Amino acid sequence: MLREFRADLHIHTCLSPCADLDMTPSSIVKTACQRRLDIIAVTDHNSAENTAAARRAAEGTGLTVLAGMEITSSEEAHILAVFDSIEAIMKLQDIVYESLLPTEDIRPSSPFDTGGPGGFGEQVVVNEKDEVLGFSNRLLIGATGLPADSVVNTIHSLGGLAVASHVDREAFSIISQLGFIPGDLKFDALEMSARAGREKAGYLFENYSSFTWVSSSDAHYIKDIGRTATVFLIEEPTAAEMALAMKGVDGRGVKQGQP
Repeated sequence: MLREFRADLHIHTCLSPCADLDMTPSSIVKTACQRRLDIIAVTDHNSAENTAAARRAAEGTGLTVLAGMEITSSEEAHILAVFDSIEAIMKLQDIVYESLLPTEDIRPSSPFDTGGPGGFGEQVVVNEKDEVLGFSNRLLIGATGLPADSVVNTIHSLGGLAVASHVDREAFSIISQLGFIPGDLKFDALEMSARAGREKAGYLFENYSSFTWVSSSDAHYIKDIGRTATVFLIEEPTAAEMALAMKGVDGRGVKQGQP
């Protein structure tokens, strides 16, 4: 039986160097439940090291935590990867890590300076109890060496969803970086940011009306979790069901921009 699930598929934890340190797994899960979300995806920049902790923190709450990542392509376009499987996201992380510089290879005067150790954000790895396990020593805020087509194809080869992040933004979106969406980039959906409604996005990007559109918070702070969400009409809260909804299979569907 089909039913509606409210999803926020773009949430950063304290592992992302640009996210607030209060974005711990337990705090994210607690807030998502308070805001009546059914599904979230943890999508840190170029890493998935806090994903399993967020899933464990959600045990017994009724909230589904999908395994995700926001990958920065070599063109500096952000692309969301969303999976059901922790194993799959960790395989993707291995591929991404091979193309990232360690922070010790970057001078302290780097323009990426965010005030943390070595000139970067803290990049904190934690467990489900928010206990610090360590710190990532990679330049998670930087671009990978992977072109956008390779990112999308790799996500699909591992069984995940590939979503173009915040296409309405003037930086770090596939459109801002390339000027258009090449026909060979087979995104499952395009994401509009919290600041853009479906009507505005439809007007600005009418050339891409054939794509499925989703809305996510891109939360870097607790207050932003669920500020916009997407309603999926699906049988169960899985990425596999979302893939069917994005294609409109057997009555499944997507409602964009739900508050």
